[in-house]
Amino acid sequence: MKVDHTKTLGNLYNQPKKEPSLVEVPPMNFLTIRGSGNPNQNQAYSDAVGALYAMAYKIKFSVKDGPQNLDFHVMPLEGLWWAEDMREFNLDNRNNWLWQMMIMQPEEVTQSIFEEALEEVRRKKNPPRLNEVNFERIDEGTCAQIFHSGPYGEAEAPSVEKLHAFIHEQGSQLVGKHHEIYLNSPLRTAPEKLKTIIRQPIRKVPADA
Repeated sequence: MKVDHTKTLGNLYNQPKKEPSLVEVPPMNFLTIRGSGNPNQNQAYSDAVGALYAMAYKIKFSVKDGPQNLDFHVMPLEGLWWAEDMREFNLDNRNNWLWQMMIMQPEEVTQSIFEEALEEVRRKKNPPRLNEVNFERIDEGTCAQIFHSGPYGEAEAPSVEKLHAFIHEQGSQLVGKHHEIYLNSPLRTAPEKLKTIIRQPIRKVPADA
């Protein structure tokens, strides 16, 4: 049986469509790669995503055919987005953005499996930016998230504003990086049918603040 972690991990990857909610995100392993600048029509960004997927599919088949005997769906692409000065981070101007693209990996995937897969992909395909792919454990903790339907970028502004208002209503403040989970591919999906979970790590505002 093929495991679909978007279902087994519950609301982490299955956000209700109407209202924001709070989630506790446990530490999870990811394939990651970093870059900067507007992702649109950006060859460096396309190369980064291509390298991530080359690794994700190699690891998938290594784990399926290996002693783990685990068949799982490759997880959706995710992105952390920020700026050196977060006061300048906005959805309209992406030229100053920094980003980290990611694909979540099951717990059965280890550093040694990653390193073996890296050598195999390098030997067989060696896509651009492959050597920049890392295996990282990320711990976001308490987060608020919201479902967004439609195009990316400035079209997300109403959803982001609603999410941030919800965070403040909870007596919390934003910490960490703007996080997006892309539930379908912009290469195969009309912009108006794109589905995204927008996530934001938070922390409670101290009572004496």
